Amino acid sequence: MTRAKRTLDLVTAGAGLVVLAPLLVVVAVLVKTEDGGSVFFRQERVGYRGRTFRIWKFRTMVPDAGARGLPLTVGGDSRVTRIGAWLRRLKLDELPQLFNVLVGDMTLVGPRPEVPCYVASYDAEQRRVLELVPGVTDEASIRYVAESALLAAALDPERVYVSEIVPDKIRLNLAYAAHATVWTDVRVILATLGQLLRSSNGAHHTAPAGPSHSSLAARVTTR
Repeated sequence: MTRAKRTLDLVTAGAGLVVLAPLLVVVAVLVKTEDGGSVFFRQERVGYRGRTFRIWKFRTMVPDAGARGLPLTVGGDSRVTRIGAWLRRLKLDELPQLFNVLVGDMTLVGPRPEVPCYVASYDAEQRRVLELVPGVTDEASIRYVAESALLAAALDPERVYVSEIVPDKIRLNLAYAAHATVWTDVRVILATLGQLLRSSNGAHHTAPAGPSHSSLAARVTTR
């Protein structure tokens, strides 16, 4: 990671946590009061050069969600709480990852970190993505904003995710990294914020123009 990119991370994440502190408190209270469970969800992800770390999110699923199904969340998943569905739609559940950025586990713009069980299926070419610091957002996340409905429409969501969506996201991330600069990162951040504003206004998203699944409408995310 370049010094300029790390500086952007520290300044933006630090300022973001200060400005968003009241919102973070409100979200924490909402998550806690809904069912009395923990406020945060922490999960092992694979980061830079295969090093694992714990990602921070606001919890959006029932406390025992891990025992009830796969590490994928498909549209209409019964494990998602009422508050959790709202947080997911606006991506507010991802805000605690600003702490991951501050400590250096993540960067603002980079490939979304995967869970170990899916990284284990990467081939040699796909493992090149592990040479990139994982991020809070990226071009692939923008492209696949409608991912959950896509998997909800699939007969085998996990197969579609592992064999079609993940390879396409890796391709997009490697292509982006080949020409990435601080200014392209700023563009991705602004595009992500614009997308969130559209979501908050109830805008509908089209399915990603990906490989063989392009006709499906959806979004899947690892919890």
